[in-house]
Amino acid sequence: MSELYYDRTKVVQYARKWAFGRNPAYYDFSKIGGDCTNFASQCIYAGAGVMNFTPVFGWFYRTAQDRTASWTGVEFLYRFLTENDGAGPYAKEVPLAELEIGDVVQLGRATGDFYHTPVVVGFSRGEILVAAHSYDAFNKPLSSYSFARVRGIHILGVRE
Repeated sequence: MSELYYDRTKVVQYARKWAFGRNPAYYDFSKIGGDCTNFASQCIYAGAGVMNFTPVFGWFYRTAQDRTASWTGVEFLYRFLTENDGAGPYAKEVPLAELEIGDVVQLGRATGDFYHTPVVVGFSRGEILVAAHSYDAFNKPLSSYSFARVRGIHILGVRE
């Protein structure tokens, strides 16, 4: 399995283009649970260029009905990225200080469940700036969100 380049610039370009709109190639899940992880997956895909078509446990989107839970589900995306040893992007959980543009953050409740997946698109004066869907945003300071828990997910690379 060959290693591919994860293009962080393409992640930010995609996020900038679609943060306040919807790419017609993807279903908008805003009214049925939220679109944040769908948008995060689209951004990651823009930088990775490879999906993992393993049924159930992979990471892909063909249609709203033909996709994996990891494409649109917060916990499922985390599990895919941090446990993936096949095709597509793979990652590890890191402290926020180790994040780069093109990585993702997940926000959680005190009870332990995570509910939101913004994409890191920049940094300013020590602040992490993110893009997101559901509550559409671009260059929004992470500190402006209200959350009890947070985890950073650093994309390590992509496998073909």
